[in-house]
Amino acid sequence: QVQLVESGGGLVQAGGSLRLSCAASGSIFSINGMGWYRQAPGKERELVAAVTSGGSLNYADSVKGRFTISRDNAKNTVYLQMNSLKPEDTAVYYCNARIQPSRYTVDYNYWGQGTQVTVSS
Repeated sequence: QVQLVESGGGLVQAGGSLRLSCAASGSIFSINGMGWYRQAPGKERELVAAVTSGGSLNYADSVKGRFTISRDNAKNTVYLQMNSLKPEDTAVYYCNARIQPSRYTVDYNYWGQGTQVTVSS
């Protein structure tokens, strides 16, 4: 079994910062891409930021220059540093990872349970 456990969400005023963490645990042979998505009420889930196993980064245009994604491969953890937060960043943030549970399987897509980020104006 593979689990993704997120932490770090909360309530912050506009202009503030938060740092999200997501740790993968369980049966893990390798982790390929890791990333963060978010879903606001009434909207579809959207990619916020992603990092490949090789370190390539991808950001949504709306967060470029404000958010930074990073990963610690030794800890199977991905982080999202969010600065200069805006009310429109309010959403449930989900961790995502493509994980190969064993050398004999393909990789699968896993999701965390989600963590609420609320930015007040």
